[in-house]
Amino acid sequence: MYQIHYLNKISPKGTALWKQDYSLTEDVQEADAILVRSAAMHDLELPQKLLAVARAGAGVNNIPLDKCAEQGVVVFNTPGANARSVMEMTLCGLLLGCRDVVGGINWVKSIAGEADVSKKVEKGKSQFAGHEILGRKLGVVGLGAVGGPLANAARRLGMEVYGCDPFISIDAAWHLDSQITRVNKREDIFANCDVISLHTPLLDDTRKMINAETIAMMKDGVIILNFARDLLVDDDAMAQALASGKVSRYVTDFPNDKTANMPGCIAIPHLGASTEESEDNCAKMAVNEVMNYLENGNIVNSVNFPNCDMGVCTAAGRIVILHRNIPNSLSRFTTAVAAEGINIAGLMNKSRGEYAVTMLDLDHQASPEAAKDLRNIEGVLKVRVIK
Repeated sequence: MYQIHYLNKISPKGTALWKQDYSLTEDVQEADAILVRSAAMHDLELPQKLLAVARAGAGVNNIPLDKCAEQGVVVFNTPGANARSVMEMTLCGLLLGCRDVVGGINWVKSIAGEADVSKKVEKGKSQFAGHEILGRKLGVVGLGAVGGPLANAARRLGMEVYGCDPFISIDAAWHLDSQITRVNKREDIFANCDVISLHTPLLDDTRKMINAETIAMMKDGVIILNFARDLLVDDDAMAQALASGKVSRYVTDFPNDKTANMPGCIAIPHLGASTEESEDNCAKMAVNEVMNYLENGNIVNSVNFPNCDMGVCTAAGRIVILHRNIPNSLSRFTTAVAAEGINIAGLMNKSRGEYAVTMLDLDHQASPEAAKDLRNIEGVLKVRVIK
């Protein structure tokens, strides 16, 4: 029986997928697996028996990835499960940026108690005029699960679309509209586009990539959309650009102390993935990832260990070893198993940075002595006897 703990409310469409040998626990210290959305885990004492954490969403800034890895806890996320919702919200942000809808709505509210509202609307509406998106140049930085579909949708709406993604997958590239212009450097997008939409993860290379220097490359009156990560944009540089008119509008899904009070900024309260469909999809993917790992040892969509998938075990036994990525680990594992007279029927070894995973399918079940020998090998973080 596996014990599951929720740190946030999880969609019933996902939780309904748990099999009979899974039960919920209110005590996090009893958990074999934790499901989380936005709750902060950095100060949480991880249960000694914890095997997996699944984030029902894409971002994992709220999870201590290295701490989990050192304890042999696999952390999963659900990439792409909320992509449609975020893409649609970005389209909304595009229209809000080009048409001063928010300003107009707020103005109507401000005169709602006055006489002759309809006449005043007709007289004053011109101050909120915007422009159509037809024929405008949209630059999409990052052509993954959100950026790619956004680029395609913008093409169908008549925009001229430019995309930059040096790490685009083959599958994502195949699904791009043939009329989208690929550029090699995001600076080409900064210099040429009327609207710039950000869809990259937060890395050293992307942190504050929208800054005073890159804004200076842009067209006067550019619109910038950020539905990816807050820290992709330097808020101080953005405030100055909005004040000067260099940037006409900044639309962000990540309000903070600065952007919430920034003239020219439309700050949306992190609604990109806030749809029933998105929450359902993320929950279902998270539950399936956890069950696949607990039952089969397969790792799919991990963010702190490499993906490693040998399917359902048809051999007599299976062992999963989570370990540090150090030389000669594999030979030590196979030697330890062979010393117990166990034949290896199948093997997979994957590494990712400092960490690695080795899966061994065996011609008969592993003895307790074999598992103990593996745990004592240098660099081993956790050994799981799956079967």
